[in-house]
Amino acid sequence: MENLLKILTKPDNVPIVGLLFLAVGYTWYGLWRAHRNDRWAATSYEKVHGDRVHVWPFLVRNEFIGAIVVMAILTFWSIYINAPLEEPANPSKTPNPSKAPWYFLGLQEMLVYFDPWIAGVVLPTLIIVGLIAIPYIDVNPRGNGYYTFKERRFAIITFLFGFLVLWVALIIVGTFMRGPGWNFFAPWEAWDTHKVVSMTNVDLPYAFGLRGYWSQFAFGAVLVLGYFSLVLPGYFAMKKTAARTLEKMGKARYALTAFLFLSMLSLPLKMFLRIGFNIKYIWVTPWFNI
Repeated sequence: MENLLKILTKPDNVPIVGLLFLAVGYTWYGLWRAHRNDRWAATSYEKVHGDRVHVWPFLVRNEFIGAIVVMAILTFWSIYINAPLEEPANPSKTPNPSKAPWYFLGLQEMLVYFDPWIAGVVLPTLIIVGLIAIPYIDVNPRGNGYYTFKERRFAIITFLFGFLVLWVALIIVGTFMRGPGWNFFAPWEAWDTHKVVSMTNVDLPYAFGLRGYWSQFAFGAVLVLGYFSLVLPGYFAMKKTAARTLEKMGKARYALTAFLFLSMLSLPLKMFLRIGFNIKYIWVTPWFNI
């Protein structure tokens, strides 16, 4: 625990410690407000609280006050906490572990499970594209202007899973549980610079006994393309249970949503294969590896 306390109190890690409380606190508060609004909607919001409040000047005023408070906090923080600057870079003395800034530690943790071009280029691009596409693929008019969970279950659960599990959790693991050599250390373990972990990572086709080049290529292609072809069974299953929603979305919006959703789920799936079975790649080719 002494090592954990030392990590928690490092100036570098102050924002991450604050992130833990802020992420959990605001998630709870947002879900609580959504649940409360769902109860009000069941009766009638206007009957309970009268007319709705206009954005100007009420919401804008509260946001302006919140911005001033945050600016004051950051000002006092910058005065009383020194910037965690280290000595000039020395090529003969490389830090171990060498870590990116805390807001990039999620990407650095993904490098353990994916090729650099996927973890550093493809996945961040899909995140940005997905966020840009939300206003165009979201055809549900309910919940505009107020928080609701009952009418936005899929959207809220998907966002919380992507933000808390696939981003915040990766930052926490990379900060507090990755020590020298980027080895995994439990919070109660001391970081041993001489720790050596014997790992034998194999590709999934090799684990199934495939040794030929084209057989491994075909096996990986069938798995990856078959995984993303789950869009079609999902389409027909959704067509029976939610035909009205599917009709509003259209095939193009549904296909894009399903592709982004399956891409997001591929991260925990690949982490499970790597940690549990030491599987390095699923699809091996001369041009790329997945």
